[in-house]
Amino acid sequence: MQVNGFLRKNRVKVLCFIAAGFSAYLIYTYGKLALVKAPVSTTTSPSVLRGAILDKNGKSLAISTNYYDVVVSPDALKDLQKFASAFAAPLELNYDSLLATLTESKGSNYVYIKRKIDQNTYEILRGISDKNGWISAVRFDRIPGRIYPENNLASQVIGYMGKDGAGLSGIEYTQQKLLSPPVTPDAPIEIQGKNVYLTIDANLQFKLEKIARDALVKTQAASLMLIAAEAKTGEILSYISLPSTNLNEYTQASMDEMKDRPATESYEPGSVFKIFSIASFLDSGAIKEDDIFLCDGIYEKRTNSGEKIVIKCLEHHGWITARDALKYSCNEALAQMAEKIESEQFLSRIRTFGFASKTGIELPGETAGAVRNTSDRFWSARSKPTIAIGQEISVSALQMVQGATAIANGGVPVKLTLIKKITSQGGIEEYIHVPQYKPQILKDSTAKYILSCMETVAKSGTGSRANLGDISIGVKTGTAQMADHVNGGYSKTDFISNCISIFPVENPEIVLYIVIEKAKGETYAGRIVAPVIGEAASVIIDHLGMSRGNAASLAHNGLITIQGNEEITIKDTVPDFTGLPKRSLLQLLSQNKCKIKINGDGWVTSQTPSPGTPLTQDTEIELYLE
Repeated sequence: MQVNGFLRKNRVKVLCFIAAGFSAYLIYTYGKLALVKAPVSTTTSPSVLRGAILDKNGKSLAISTNYYDVVVSPDALKDLQKFASAFAAPLELNYDSLLATLTESKGSNYVYIKRKIDQNTYEILRGISDKNGWISAVRFDRIPGRIYPENNLASQVIGYMGKDGAGLSGIEYTQQKLLSPPVTPDAPIEIQGKNVYLTIDANLQFKLEKIARDALVKTQAASLMLIAAEAKTGEILSYISLPSTNLNEYTQASMDEMKDRPATESYEPGSVFKIFSIASFLDSGAIKEDDIFLCDGIYEKRTNSGEKIVIKCLEHHGWITARDALKYSCNEALAQMAEKIESEQFLSRIRTFGFASKTGIELPGETAGAVRNTSDRFWSARSKPTIAIGQEISVSALQMVQGATAIANGGVPVKLTLIKKITSQGGIEEYIHVPQYKPQILKDSTAKYILSCMETVAKSGTGSRANLGDISIGVKTGTAQMADHVNGGYSKTDFISNCISIFPVENPEIVLYIVIEKAKGETYAGRIVAPVIGEAASVIIDHLGMSRGNAASLAHNGLITIQGNEEITIKDTVPDFTGLPKRSLLQLLSQNKCKIKINGDGWVTSQTPSPGTPLTQDTEIELYLE
């Protein structure tokens, strides 16, 4: 056999050398690619900076933050024990439980070991991962979050933001598009939401919530509502619905704690409604201020069709005027007044106050209540006099407050609002609330007369326990049986006790309204809600700096001496801060012995924990100032 001359020995060696070199190059290249991390494919998507919710003075009520879910790939970890030992403490997990979770998840692509850790914990864990080379085994999924610095304060107003970054209730829900604008295809890389300033005064809200909680405990009631609004602007300064929930623990709250009663709940108000009924009678000319009506304890009437109407009164009031009827809350006199007005005209006038219509407040799920029509199948000869005394009609607390603004403003109602202004992230004001007055529904003389009657109620009538003495106040109380939704009719044990007030009478500034539901024991409104109105009104007057009749007058030479701040030393126990002014407390903010939280302005009136409590690394001292 003859060998081809081309395949000579030297040439074969050269070809083998080239082939070996090429093979080595391929092995090196593929090996290098195998060892180097594959580039992460990223897409640039816009980030949304959610706007804050603040009170009218700029106090933060809802602040954006980031939370993270910790995801681990057990198969990518060589030493599960070492990983569990490093991560257990920062995650506040049991070492054995974490190790068991990782071991059981071997073979899985990933496992969530902790959800919603805060930014500080994330940074600690990220550092541990970087140090130990666990970056490829651990993933931190960022989720938008919210911090609610004031916990329960005005919780139903502020609302709650869910895990997906969408508001689920309150202002967080209704102002979602302002707080977090939707992402569009042409959106910039960073989208900034607007800041929403509420009309709520957080410091006043705090004071009134304390009064409300004390009243709830004292009466052993199921729930309580309290609203304070500026009569001339419709701006709500305080909005309380109890029970409430800590917004930072919203997912653990009960439905009862989440419920926004002033907006969503409708009920029969009882005798409080008589101020709107008599205003309607007077303004229509059906009755006059000096007309008199005889109350002998029971109103009885039989119609031509044979229908019998019976409405009882608590007392025998004798001959009384409209003023007396409000003073004594006389059912019989109201029923007699109702005879003098046509049903359709009466119902029409009631609706002008806003009953049977939503107020348009910036909260979800608002009820419109209900005012019957004469064509309703449940309408009867009894309906008109019964509505006149606050039954066979359902209202919301917000409607009662808005209706009262008409009496406070000379017959002109003003729309209620919870939003003071809206600004950009840079602080540029893009919206400022301007009062929205509705058409006049009462003569000025009628409104002033009703207001003077309410002052009589406070001075010598059923609302005398709300009387302030040193500043004029008009009130009207009411106690109503609640509907029995199980057996039908009215409950014999469950009552609504409510009271509305307007002050000062000569120049109304505030409408204040309270509702207590299902109180235990005493339920008469004059005894359980009127005193709370008096206490709350007094706090509002002092907080707003309104002039009081018995305020002391002092002469002063105009020279004052300001003493230097005495140094506050925190050692091993909590000091007694009672009586210290706010300026003396500012030095505490620069120390790192413990966390300090200051609520309110003025001087320290109370604190938690109490003086003498041993200090630990996690102690948080909360101070309340007035």
